[in-house]
Amino acid sequence: MDTPAELPPFATHAVANQPPPFAPRDLWADDAALREAVAREGGEAFAARLQRYGAFAGDELLALSLDAHRDKPRLRSHDAFGHRIDKVEFHPNYHAIMGAAIAHGVAGLSWHEPVPGAHVARAALSYLHHQSEPGTSCPLTMTHASAPVLRHAPALGEWMRKAAAPHYDGRDVAAADKPGLTLGMGMTEKQGGSDVRANQTVATPIGGDEYELVGHKWFFSAPMSDGFLVLGQAPGGLTCFLLPRWHPHGGKNALRLMRLKDKLGDWSNASSEVEFHNAWAQRVGEEGRGVATIIEMVMLTRLDCMLGSAGEMRMALSQALHHTRHRRAFGKPLAEHALMRNVLADLALESEAATALAIRVAGAIDRAPRDPGEAALARIATAIGKYWICKRAPAFVNEAQECLGGAGYVEESLLPRIYRQAPLNSIWEGSGNIQCLDVLRALAREPEAGQALLAELEAAHGRDDWLDAQLDPLAAALSGRTPLPEAQMRSWVERLALALQGALLLRAGSPVAAAFCRSRLGGGHGLGFGTLPDELDFVAIAQRALPA
Repeated sequence: MDTPAELPPFATHAVANQPPPFAPRDLWADDAALREAVAREGGEAFAARLQRYGAFAGDELLALSLDAHRDKPRLRSHDAFGHRIDKVEFHPNYHAIMGAAIAHGVAGLSWHEPVPGAHVARAALSYLHHQSEPGTSCPLTMTHASAPVLRHAPALGEWMRKAAAPHYDGRDVAAADKPGLTLGMGMTEKQGGSDVRANQTVATPIGGDEYELVGHKWFFSAPMSDGFLVLGQAPGGLTCFLLPRWHPHGGKNALRLMRLKDKLGDWSNASSEVEFHNAWAQRVGEEGRGVATIIEMVMLTRLDCMLGSAGEMRMALSQALHHTRHRRAFGKPLAEHALMRNVLADLALESEAATALAIRVAGAIDRAPRDPGEAALARIATAIGKYWICKRAPAFVNEAQECLGGAGYVEESLLPRIYRQAPLNSIWEGSGNIQCLDVLRALAREPEAGQALLAELEAAHGRDDWLDAQLDPLAAALSGRTPLPEAQMRSWVERLALALQGALLLRAGSPVAAAFCRSRLGGGHGLGFGTLPDELDFVAIAQRALPA
């Protein structure tokens, strides 16, 4: 048979005016704001490790994430012979991602190498990871956050050691047979939501610290984890328990996965509904102290909500800058048009401020065991940052999509995945109202929290007139002289977040600090992105955000 002649070229087949692929990029080397924040907060000793993970996250991790998201997890409640197995099946890339992340310390560095700066470095690893693969951030975060809770039960020392270990084992086998473990959590029930004290799961003592649980959980996160921290009503009140996937005396534990949640985003990770049928659990902490016991886990997961949203903003900004520098319209690159310059610079300001605040909170958590002032700051700043950074992410990502136009609405651009992910962190671990109420409660019950936050703000006094103008009214609120009505707490927390971000940037000597304060604190900004005042250097701000 004759070989067909090659088809003649057609003009419509020529590809022009398209940006080159974004990857490979070194997400650590590209991000001056992150590098500076890590150094300020004491994590510089881990810079080489962060650089390695930044290069991995901007190349191989991005590639692995594609199929991990396209091929969603599936629940197999029974095997082919009718045996109950309650197994969630993932694309192999999910396990490859988890293995690489845990080996690099995304889940356990703070505890595996407990030296000053480790929390900061672990936070930066989480920030880098979330930019490329946000779904697995859920089990990684919960595994990391479980460690301080497990400390309340000395008998669970092996669980804590294995949760901190740089080893991932995705097999569905007993915890004793694994070198490393992952942890999930289950607090929310159908009738209660964030009001976990309304939980109805019943915990019946069966001897010592052992209990049997009967009940349900409406959101049971990362259901293929090796164990779960859950809340249940014991005779002494709401109590925290470790519920392992496998019964310590052999066989599967009596937890039944009812279905997987059909979620807006977070597709590479599974979330589920579960029922407990006399499931074995071990008490963690005292009976009736469940919320107080698990609150450390909640605080650390809220930090990761901040880091995740800051990471999403960072990746969305990077995609927008990359595209607009290479895409031409109306005779020149998009990034050279005046209005686009305003948008890009505005996004860059928002992203750097989010990164600075998230890493500052990580630094406070790192120093909290040694410094009461840092511990007090961590408690209140976590809620402030969780509210504001997570609230800003969805609108931010959508603005970045507009920079790409229609291409930003297509999966290959990565932005649709980030956009689906963006609302999650504002909802998970307490939505906006819960965070604002936590700030109100902290100011009322813990005067040292208000004092620590005020000291953080006043350390930047005299460096910017716009910030200085905010300090007196904020000082009155933080010192208790001005009552804060509940209905106005969103407005107050927003003002606190913006002032705190401005103060951090000023004290860091960031070249964008004055522009942030002029726009966010000085009234030089509208309600949408791209409304910066004309006197700012848009090009320099964007160039700092992502080197061309």
